[in-house]
Amino acid sequence: MTRKLGLGALAVLLVAAGVFWLSRPTGPDGGALLRAPMAAEAQETAETAPLPAVPDMVLGNADAPVTVVEYASFTCPHCARFHDEVFGNLKRDYIDTGKVRFVYREVYFDRYGLWAAMLARCGGETRYFGISSMLFDKQQDWAGSQDPAEVVENLKAIGRTAGMDDATIQACLQDNAMAQAMVATYQTHATTHGVEATPTLIIDGEKHGNMSYADLTALIDGKLGG
Repeated sequence: MTRKLGLGALAVLLVAAGVFWLSRPTGPDGGALLRAPMAAEAQETAETAPLPAVPDMVLGNADAPVTVVEYASFTCPHCARFHDEVFGNLKRDYIDTGKVRFVYREVYFDRYGLWAAMLARCGGETRYFGISSMLFDKQQDWAGSQDPAEVVENLKAIGRTAGMDDATIQACLQDNAMAQAMVATYQTHATTHGVEATPTLIIDGEKHGNMSYADLTALIDGKLGG
């Protein structure tokens, strides 16, 4: 089965309670104080300051005859399997050859997935897909803990491997405005395309669920007229 998702209440939870603990003030022993902004505070921030843009992350020729949009979560095991078994072949055979323009759009089931996406975006377009590959390849390692602080340290380690320093990583993970913008963008895209599970593929505007590489190539080749 693919992983199901719910909108609305989840987004409010992620923004109001899931992200902000990273930027809580610290106590005298260096530990985070047990306080997070209330939803009203988060709403007030959103209303008084414009949110940053959240660009699509894209691979391939802008003029490719077929566009494939993947909706996926960095904490979704089915998405990790799709990355391992399908995406590499898709990139080699269709994206790198100019036949497919590939757009990756993040889905957030939980705060871990949101933090991972924030880290991936922290590296900019040049590092995004490399970090994404590490997040999927090491999914069970970095996301397996029930301790949010441990997950953050695991993500920081991935960021360091990608060539980022601690100050840059910390600034990205504490960017509450970007977190809110990402969740809002996710809701808009998911509503537009009726995304209810991950991975979901939009192939030239047509929605499809998780599939094998053989089934995906058949769909793409049909679009290409092959």
